[in-house]
Amino acid sequence: MISIHVTSVFVDDQEKALDFYTDKLGFEKKTDIPMGEARWLTVVSPAARDGVELLLEPDAHPVARQYKEGLVADGIPATSFAVDDIHAEHERLTGLGVEFTQPPTAMGPVTTAVLDDTCGNLIQLTQLPRA
Repeated sequence: MISIHVTSVFVDDQEKALDFYTDKLGFEKKTDIPMGEARWLTVVSPAARDGVELLLEPDAHPVARQYKEGLVADGIPATSFAVDDIHAEHERLTGLGVEFTQPPTAMGPVTTAVLDDTCGNLIQLTQLPRA
């Protein structure tokens, strides 16, 4: 069986990204290994410390920056995170100063919202149907 261990999001500043993803979104730092000018810097959900790690990967490569800019220009999120209550999360994050490009919006069986991560990405929050 294959499973996802690490996935990444390109960021323009690893320290700023760490602050945003931990202080605003509520992830926890898992790995922080110096790698020259950059770091192998991952965060995880506190609900799944041994689950999938999100690598806050530097966007130093020109193609990475073009990719990010293209996605943002077209309004496409770089990744999506699940939330239990999207309206409560939207209110909490807005209270913390997080800017949304799309408020909670019903899309068939799911509700999504899109935020700016301050590091060059749009991030989608998704509330799945309740079982």
